[in-house]
Amino acid sequence: MHRSLVIVESDAKSKTINRFLGKDFIVRASVGHIKNLPKNRIGVDIENGFEPELITIRGKGRILKELKRIAKDSAEVYIATDADREGEAIAFHLADEIKPLNNNIKRALFHEITKDAILKAIESPKEIDINRVEAQKARRVMDRLVGYKVSPFLWKTVFRGLSAGRVQSVALRLICEKEEEIEKFVPVEYWEIAADFSTLKGETFTSQLVSIDGEKVSLSNKEETEKHVNIIKSTSFHIESVKEKEIKRNPYPPYTTSTLQQDAARKLGMSTKQVMAIAQQLYEGIDLPEGRVGLITYMRTDSTRLAESAVEQARNYIAESYGLEYVPDKPRFFKNKKSAQDAHEAIRPTSLERPVEKIGKFLTPVQKKLYKLIWNRFIACQMSPAQLLQVSIDVSGDSYLFRTIGTSIKFKGFMQVYGIEKEDISGTKIPQNVENNDTLSLIDVQHSQHFTKPPNRYTESSLVKELDTRGIGRPSTYALIISTLLDRKYVEKEKRTLFPTDLGRDVYKILVSQFPDIFNVGFTAKMEEKLDQIESGDKDRVEVLKEFYRPFNAAIEKAMDKKDEIRESLQETTGEKCPECGRDLVEKWGRNGKFIACTGYPECKYTRPIDNQIVETDRKCSKCGAPMIVKTGRFGRFLACSNYPECKNTEPFYIGVH
Repeated sequence: MHRSLVIVESDAKSKTINRFLGKDFIVRASVGHIKNLPKNRIGVDIENGFEPELITIRGKGRILKELKRIAKDSAEVYIATDADREGEAIAFHLADEIKPLNNNIKRALFHEITKDAILKAIESPKEIDINRVEAQKARRVMDRLVGYKVSPFLWKTVFRGLSAGRVQSVALRLICEKEEEIEKFVPVEYWEIAADFSTLKGETFTSQLVSIDGEKVSLSNKEETEKHVNIIKSTSFHIESVKEKEIKRNPYPPYTTSTLQQDAARKLGMSTKQVMAIAQQLYEGIDLPEGRVGLITYMRTDSTRLAESAVEQARNYIAESYGLEYVPDKPRFFKNKKSAQDAHEAIRPTSLERPVEKIGKFLTPVQKKLYKLIWNRFIACQMSPAQLLQVSIDVSGDSYLFRTIGTSIKFKGFMQVYGIEKEDISGTKIPQNVENNDTLSLIDVQHSQHFTKPPNRYTESSLVKELDTRGIGRPSTYALIISTLLDRKYVEKEKRTLFPTDLGRDVYKILVSQFPDIFNVGFTAKMEEKLDQIESGDKDRVEVLKEFYRPFNAAIEKAMDKKDEIRESLQETTGEKCPECGRDLVEKWGRNGKFIACTGYPECKYTRPIDNQIVETDRKCSKCGAPMIVKTGRFGRFLACSNYPECKNTEPFYIGVH
């Protein structure tokens, strides 16, 4: 009897699955996509239904040939690529290649790499979801049209080699607009007053001034503040009221791709790219004593849905590990966002038989940290709420009202596992056994000056949250969006903070001024909705692309007519004259950044780096004997004769290594 072929996406995954399926199956990997659009041309037939021209990716011919050879002699072919749009497209392309040799093709879907999940997927195969393939095709075509139409426009206005992505450019816009908001921010001065009081029993506590004559306190200068401080010092105070309030904190939902990226960035200091790479390793399989096994469910998901069996396991684990009081009366399920595709479960451990304490020694330090984060979030989401006690004490004296608020934990609930957030408790000291109308002694009054602060720049965590909230892109693409902006030098990162470079800001200005509707936050979110509608079968791919392309192409043609005007608008005058021809010098963009150039180009080709500090060397010019100086060109540093333009001799920059 012939064996069956199972095709997955990665080699690491194939080894794990082969062990689960046994000798009746051959498991091989496609190693991602086998087909893509050509690199050297647009590859989209705009006139005929926006059909993409797909070719076999360079280097994948050998893999495809081997898969077809095995498929020809196999009883069945199971295509078990990832259960998302990309995976569905890969499955479609593989099936298209294999059908002439073996028509017995089935689609296997699983969301975790465990024996039960793999066997269940093989026992109940599906058909390839054509709507999902169409949605992926629409996204790919749309991104190619934007890239191949807008990038040449940037080459003609800034410099050759730049590129623009449909979603990345919107993310750049958010970062640049935040920077503009910070630059326009004007700090406002304000003052605060705090007082130290003592109770009848000698307990001391600090209280904050919250109102004067029943109006919310608003002190804008030192003189006014000191006037009130002097009055307060001669005022008698008493307890106006003591209020206690119980607060219930419910646990957070289990992780989606977006919330995992946010939390791992905030708590572990990881980049979004690093988070996804480590999560992929945990999903595909870790070598344990019983063999290689996937530790978490599929890590590209926008759903908070959990399998009922997983919830039941969690409740049993909580009861055994923490006690029955930590188990809520009913299992906890969470609502998805309206835009969620809900193709997969939330991210969770595949088995509660593998706690961090048991398998930690088989993980790298970063794998261990991320696995523990996922484990704790999953367990916590099925635990009882935390119960907090908030005590508020109002202190009154004439027209002044002070307030002290303290929060303590009565029952940790899910916080026993997940940890306590800073905002949930306060370190404010609360006096005990105080009652209404108790007289207080004023010990001291302090006043302090403050200024309102500008909004914070985005971190990777807060940018992911913003993109997710606004429905821009898909959670699985956020890591790529951020890494692309960094790689293109549109954005830089310093102490976890993202800020735009000069290049990024100029690209942003051009894109927003010339294509306000295309690189628009609302428009991009709406396009995501339309892609979802293609996947659900409610919209036609070709119609969606037509609606997108008509105004987009018109905007491109209009912008191209103004390219010279736009290029000149990016130049900044220096106030200097060209030493060679006497014309004005300006700052211009080039592949290596900004440089100074003569406006007389191409008649005059004078250029120099913006940093015009001359660095002399002890090396002499081999032609005229003048000192050689260090200059920077498109290929980096080089030596040039200081007697330029009389002597135009140049030499390589020598660093002392052959």
